[in-house]
Amino acid sequence: MLPTAKIFSGTGSQHLTEQICKRYGITPGKINIQRFSDGEIQPIFLESIRGDVVFLVQSTCAPSDNLMELLLMIDAARRASAHRIVAVIPYYGYARQDRKDKPRVAIGSKLVANMLTAAGAHRVITMDLHAPQIQGFFDIPVDHLDSSAVFIPYITQLKLENLTFAAPDVGATNRIREIASYFEAEMVICDKHRKRANEIASMVVIGDVTDRDIVIIDDICDTAGTLAKSAALLKEKGARSVRALVTHPVLSGKAFQNIENSVLEELIVCDTIPLKQESSKIKVISVAELFAVAIRNAYENKSINNLFIHSQRREM
Repeated sequence: MLPTAKIFSGTGSQHLTEQICKRYGITPGKINIQRFSDGEIQPIFLESIRGDVVFLVQSTCAPSDNLMELLLMIDAARRASAHRIVAVIPYYGYARQDRKDKPRVAIGSKLVANMLTAAGAHRVITMDLHAPQIQGFFDIPVDHLDSSAVFIPYITQLKLENLTFAAPDVGATNRIREIASYFEAEMVICDKHRKRANEIASMVVIGDVTDRDIVIIDDICDTAGTLAKSAALLKEKGARSVRALVTHPVLSGKAFQNIENSVLEELIVCDTIPLKQESSKIKVISVAELFAVAIRNAYENKSINNLFIHSQRREM
C-alpha cells in the first residue's frame, strides 16, 4: 500500500498549486507560513505528514524569501517524519548563474541545488531550466518538464501559413530546432552580443524571414528588452508577424512597458510565476495539468516519458 500523497503550497505559487490539486483530485494541504515582524519565516504544517509523500510547490522567483521559504518547508517536512519530500519548483531561480563565465563570480544554480539537497529534498520536479545541464548539479533525481507540451497545441491552433521559429540567441538553437522539426518548419537565429546583464550591444538575424510568421520561443522573459529588440529586427527584415512564447514571465523593470510598445502580436507565457499586472498583449497558459500528471507519476513511481515532444510525435 502506497503512503498518502499530500501537496502543499508556498506563498509564491498558491494559485498554481490550487489548479494542480484540482486536476490531481485532492485539496491542498494545510500549512501556515508565519512571518515575524522582522520578516523571519517559519512554516508550520497544520496536519500530520508522518509517513506521507509530501510535494512542496514553490517557484523560487524574486524575492529571495521564496527560496528561503521553500528550504524551511523542506526542513519542517523532514523533521515531521515525511516519508519522501519532493520539491516542485515550476520556476527554478538563479538558473542563469550556471557557470563561471567571468572571474570571481558565484555559480548560483549549483549553490541552490546544494541547499535543496541539504535541507532534505529527495526529488525535484521543475520546468525549462535555463540550462538543461543544471540537472547534473543535483545528487538527487530531477524531473525536468518541457513547456513544449503546452506550447505545441497552442501553436497548432494558430494555423500560421508560413510558420518559422526564431531562437532568441545561439544557446537556444537545440530547443528551437526540436520544435521546428516537430512542425517541419524553418528556423532562424537572433544572434546577440551583450554589454552587460539585461543590456544588448548588437543583434543580427541569421536566416531569411521575409513574409514569414515568426514564433520566438524562450525560457525566460526578464526586462523584455531582448524580446522587443528581436521582434523589431525581425519585422525590419521582412517578417509578416512576430509573436513569442516564453515559459517563465519574470517581467521585471520596464518589462510590461517594453512589451506594450513592441511590435509583438502577442506574448504567451506559462503560470510558473504569477503575473504582477495585466497586459493586452500577454496571454497565460496553465501548466497545472502537466505538473499534476508529473506529480502523480512520481508518486506512483511511473515514467513521465509521455510528457515530452518525442512521445507526442510518435502518437501523431
